[in-house]
Amino acid sequence: MAAPKVKQDMAPPGGYGPVDYKRHLPRRGLSGYSLFALGIGSLLLGYYTLVKWNRERRTLRLLRQNLDEEAKIMKDVPGWKVGESLFHTDRWVPPTLDELYYLRPASEMDNEKFGLQYYV
Repeated sequence: MAAPKVKQDMAPPGGYGPVDYKRHLPRRGLSGYSLFALGIGSLLLGYYTLVKWNRERRTLRLLRQNLDEEAKIMKDVPGWKVGESLFHTDRWVPPTLDELYYLRPASEMDNEKFGLQYYV
């Protein structure tokens, strides 16, 4: 018995094309400058929020001290309601500087109004 004829696999005429062997990874995420800017932005936003929150807490602390002082001063007046709103609304109305500092020394109110302008 004769062996069957074997067909040899050959390259196409002109050869094969170049083999792509380099790694082509897609860009992932933000650049370093973008991450740095994002970090600085979030830091500034955090500081802004913290300063705003501290000012609100200071205002509320002054209001509480004023209400305690008002209760002490007006305890003998019949029918007086401590902390009763001057406005006919249930909404929060932010107090003016005069309302916050009316029981305090005038120097504290001047310092709050004018701040560091005295030193300029």
